[in-house]
Amino acid sequence: MRPENSSAVFITLQHLSKRYAEGDQNRVIFADLSLEINRGEFVALLGQSGSGKSTLLNLLGGIDLPDTGTLCIDGRVITGLNEIERTRFRRRHIGFVFQFFNLIPTLTVEENLLLPLELNGFTTAGQRVRALELLEAIGLGNRRRSFPERLSGGEQQRLAIARAVVHRPALLLADEPTGNLDTATGERILELLLNLHRQSGTTIIVVTHSREVAARADRILHLDAGHIREIAP
Repeated sequence: MRPENSSAVFITLQHLSKRYAEGDQNRVIFADLSLEINRGEFVALLGQSGSGKSTLLNLLGGIDLPDTGTLCIDGRVITGLNEIERTRFRRRHIGFVFQFFNLIPTLTVEENLLLPLELNGFTTAGQRVRALELLEAIGLGNRRRSFPERLSGGEQQRLAIARAVVHRPALLLADEPTGNLDTATGERILELLLNLHRQSGTTIIVVTHSREVAARADRILHLDAGHIREIAP
């Protein structure tokens, strides 16, 4: 079910192209890719390995730039920003969840969680309290002083999701968030994402091979040979 505010276009991709050099050849990832995603949608992005799903996430996150075309997020032309401006925009407005968690092993659970707030200068006592309430909500309140290596895979992924949303981003990008987890743990992670989506209205784009994740999405997009099409949930 799409959220009530999903009628407003939040992300616009217009005529994007992207290619990479492989030896003396150019590998085309996208050619003239256009797409609109509405505010508050939960979108599942499917496709074969090598189809460009992760590349698309990198473009949406401003980590990489297309060769041609325009990308706008919430009215901001991301392709018109320089690297420093894209970094600031990404740090403030976008959250990332990766398949391999990407937690910092030398930081405790609490320190990992608070890192986005510190990077954004959000260090008030009230913001820290809300962050610790989030830690309680995901069942890790009693592990705040532990290090990531002491957590199970599911606990690490729950922490990674909490870290990705602690600064209340408008956009959450998740790359195979359940890919390395068993079925039961993967279902818990999916429910966590869905609960966060319902509570905050965050726009979420999830790269996945999981039929369970796709079945719960508002929209399913399939990427193949540089083209994208919508398929029925």
